Amino acid sequence: MNQLDQLKQFTTVVADTGDFESIRQFSPQDATTNPSLIFKAVSQPEYAPLLDQAVAEREGANLPRAELIRDIIDDLLTIFGEKILQIVPGRVSTEVDARLSFDTPATIEKARKLIDLYEKRGVSKERVLIKIASTWEGIRAAEALHKDGINCNLTLLFSLPQAIACAEAKVRLISPFVGRIYDWYKAKTGQEYTGANDPGVQSVRVIYNYFKKFGYETQVMGASFRNTSQIRELAGCDLLTISPELLADLQGADGTVARQLSVEEAKASDIAKVIMDEKTFRWMLNEDAMGTEKLAEGIRKFTEDIIKLEGLIAKRLA
Repeated sequence: MNQLDQLKQFTTVVADTGDFESIRQFSPQDATTNPSLIFKAVSQPEYAPLLDQAVAEREGANLPRAELIRDIIDDLLTIFGEKILQIVPGRVSTEVDARLSFDTPATIEKARKLIDLYEKRGVSKERVLIKIASTWEGIRAAEALHKDGINCNLTLLFSLPQAIACAEAKVRLISPFVGRIYDWYKAKTGQEYTGANDPGVQSVRVIYNYFKKFGYETQVMGASFRNTSQIRELAGCDLLTISPELLADLQGADGTVARQLSVEEAKASDIAKVIMDEKTFRWMLNEDAMGTEKLAEGIRKFTEDIIKLEGLIAKRLA
């Protein structure tokens, strides 16, 4: 078997793309999207009809222009999600506007709206994960949504306090960003990190071990990979969401992929329990320069991409 097939024996493989053909090629269980991936997709001619569909669905709506554009984006996200769910057997992750990252009520409202749009398209909420930034406010929104039966994927996660707070809130899934952690340490130290020494890999290992040792049901999905070595080092993680380029590399590679993470080893680890509350969360995150910087940067970058998408739609409406 190639390395991708071997990986699928230990880990649920998720496609990190909005490109339908890439998803079909690698037969993942789930797929994840974000504004960056959707913007990239609709900038290609083959996906222009989906943007046309989203615009047409709001034709004649008597709304202020900014509100109309936001509604079209919501339609576009769920149109993509519906099409993806015709390909994958599992779930799709759809992201809430990053500008709501510090607004719990608005995040809850947006998530419910997206689920409502999905259900109008015949997609049950069980097949959708609402992606929310792992701020304290975002985690509180996910906690409330979980009580309503809406599952969430907490993204832009770079640190253990973020992960613990998500688990305590009974969030369905978290997405620690391996590659962006690696990027930060490489830029700060000038060192190249490989294998088990990669700080992004080490971060996910700690989170995985913590969750399994203390019996949390929240799933861990490593994300944002820079190379296949990072992926192989996390074989055994609950899920891994991987770009088409790295999926292709794994599919074309021989050699053995061995399980690196297991519940048994996690339960035997010596990690100490952390009592998490808002003060502890904010202090631990503040003390983690990498986590603080990358969370803020990630929110800014996702905001830039949603603004680009708004600009594309504004031109289309003109």
